[in-house]
Amino acid sequence: MSRKNLLPTLSLAAVAVVVLGLGFALGLGASGDERAAPFAPAAAVAAPGGELRSYADVADAAMPGVVNISTDKVVELPTNHPMLDDPIFRRFFGVPEGEQGRERVERSLGSGVIISPDGYILTCAHVVEKASKVRVTLAEEREYEAEIIGQDSATDVALIKITADEPLPMVKLGDSRGLRIGDQVMAIGNPFGVGQTVTLGIVSATSRSIGMMNYEDFIQTDAAINPGNSGGALVNMQGELVGINSAIMSRSGSSAGVGFAIPMHLAENLMHQLKAHGQVKRAWLRVLTAEVDQTMAEALGMKRPRGVLMSEVRPDTPAEKAGLREGDVVLKVDGKNVDSISQLRNTISLAGVGHDCDLLVLRDGKEKTVTVKLAELPNDLGAAATNPEGRTSDKGLDGVTVREITELVRRQLELGDDVQGVVVTDVARTSNAWNRGLRQGDVIVEVGRKAVKGLDDYAELIKKDDDRPVLLKVQRGEQSLMIAVPR
Repeated sequence: MSRKNLLPTLSLAAVAVVVLGLGFALGLGASGDERAAPFAPAAAVAAPGGELRSYADVADAAMPGVVNISTDKVVELPTNHPMLDDPIFRRFFGVPEGEQGRERVERSLGSGVIISPDGYILTCAHVVEKASKVRVTLAEEREYEAEIIGQDSATDVALIKITADEPLPMVKLGDSRGLRIGDQVMAIGNPFGVGQTVTLGIVSATSRSIGMMNYEDFIQTDAAINPGNSGGALVNMQGELVGINSAIMSRSGSSAGVGFAIPMHLAENLMHQLKAHGQVKRAWLRVLTAEVDQTMAEALGMKRPRGVLMSEVRPDTPAEKAGLREGDVVLKVDGKNVDSISQLRNTISLAGVGHDCDLLVLRDGKEKTVTVKLAELPNDLGAAATNPEGRTSDKGLDGVTVREITELVRRQLELGDDVQGVVVTDVARTSNAWNRGLRQGDVIVEVGRKAVKGLDDYAELIKKDDDRPVLLKVQRGEQSLMIAVPR
């Protein structure tokens, strides 16, 4: 699915082009088809026992603690002409430095949830990001200016605070870990700026990862969530806060029954860190990982897919110092099952810097516990790849052409002198290798856990064990990946 269809539900400004396309903005009304539809009241359907269930008590418990948030953001407009970006042209046309751009104030709307009587409010980071002014309006219309305490764009969580003369109504915090698929939930927020609105739905999925942020563990719901709902409450049938509404998946920009909320067990952890430090401190292992699906499990000799594979353990890292090895499969973290990369990353990152973390790993068919002292995650990334010359071969994996590593290749790909293997120069898009993630510019350094020294080595190793998927170790820029390719 395309990432462009994944929309943060924040602000009217952020989705204005979509909303205008729907004919919503400024109350333009519905489309022609919708206008033609006759209005008829829905017939009441009796619930078991002859009574209709009302959710008014749930709404009454939670609505006073949900607020509207409006922000002002100073946005620099582009120059009148792209050539004015050039200082020579600016001097030629007499445009002084610093005056070639214009600024305007962009206003947007969102929602938030009061989580303490002294005025702390949880919302989404994208609601208050780069805001010069944040205003909060309570359910009974009192308005306050808010201070941004901290925000974490990696999870889309922010904490703001208002100061009032009396204790504020808050939404009781619930335990999102107890949610089950099919449980009823209620979404409360300020969609399209129309005012506080309640919608009802169920939990469609838990622990959902959709690729919008670095750390994801979303609750998926079909309760209608629309632009302006971001930062609003997702509550259970006891009126307890179990999630912060964050995003929708939609082609139109409006609710299509696929909404996502940040679970409270994650948001609460971040809330405490933001309150204490103004930022989130994350723990790390500093390993490269791969999902263990059926193909990967077969390549590793496992009976069924489970856990997360360590495809590379970097030197001088917490993982390496604790004795984790490349090829280990992490099954549990502190006694909790781990079934995906995102789950492992979330669990480790929030376990706490300095925490002694017990990892149950599968190594050479045997389970073993490794204790890792978690360090603080620093900021560093890297990447590279290109295309060069030398002897090539298409003998090996179907649809894959590889090239030997020449000195020119080594310089272009910035490979260390100790790196041996073959460079992928072409991958057919219809091949199993492409479907499993192998790409042009990848360097295959191992086949079946055996080092590849050149083209001949590669071809010979591919021939072995041709009744099972082949396990490749691939270097991609500064990353090392494990890819299992079916024959």
